[in-house]
Amino acid sequence: MTHTVIEADGLGLRYGRRGDWALRDCTFRLRAGRVCALVGPNGSGKSTLLSLAARLLRPTEGTLRTATPEALAYVGQDKPLYPQLTIAETLRMGRELNPGRWDTEAARRIVEGGELDPRARVRTLSGGQRTRVALALALGKRPSLLLLDEPMADLDPLARHRLMGALMADAAENGTTVVMSSHILAELEGACDHLLLVDKGRIRLCGPIEEIQAAHRLLTGPAAASAELAAHTVVESRAMGRRVTALVRPRGPVDGRTWEAAHPSLEELLLAHLRAPDAPSFAVDDSLAGAGVRA
Repeated sequence: MTHTVIEADGLGLRYGRRGDWALRDCTFRLRAGRVCALVGPNGSGKSTLLSLAARLLRPTEGTLRTATPEALAYVGQDKPLYPQLTIAETLRMGRELNPGRWDTEAARRIVEGGELDPRARVRTLSGGQRTRVALALALGKRPSLLLLDEPMADLDPLARHRLMGALMADAAENGTTVVMSSHILAELEGACDHLLLVDKGRIRLCGPIEEIQAAHRLLTGPAAASAELAAHTVVESRAMGRRVTALVRPRGPVDGRTWEAAHPSLEELLLAHLRAPDAPSFAVDDSLAGAGVRA
């Protein structure tokens, strides 16, 4: 059986003088080789969760078991680099700090893909160019776990598409486990096979994307038949005139004479859950432990 790379049990973190909870009671597992989309609104706890996984923060409660520091790489939103160094010097520093693990070719491919001059100093680079250098450092380390916090927000669409392709190809070739937060849902749907939806500091959805989608149906039918939806777990229901559209998790057969049923896209699924914060959490493949989460 594939081993677990990240395992959280009752994980929580409090911030500030008032002790507000950034994360609370988060329990999930992520198995090796997954490419995980970490999604949620601003302030939901995504960056906090990644910082905990990168061992930059210590939890207030619960436990988080993950890869050892030498086996993981983390690229945060600010992408801190030494501004006075050249690109070549930055990569040489990465090699010297990671003896025996450094992959010169992987780092070189990422830099050359952006047509960057190795002699250029980091302080002269644009935000997108700095992103490439930071990702080159991360991949050059040859991590078993790669943590990416909004890694491509400052890239144009074409550069983002190309760099995402390079990252995913590298991860597939080397069996790297990737956890990546992003607000660009279409980008995640094509690249990721696992989902973590965080909202208000709690895990709302967790598991393989295809299995989560397969467990839901988007039903459209007459508003007069809305009472029939109570036979299922209703995530969200919206009336439009005499018609109603609902995202549900069926608890039995769906009457095809009344309802048009379709599998939701990832975007439809996530938006419905975010618009319905009181909908019950859901997990598949024992990614999320605890009573009552498989409603």
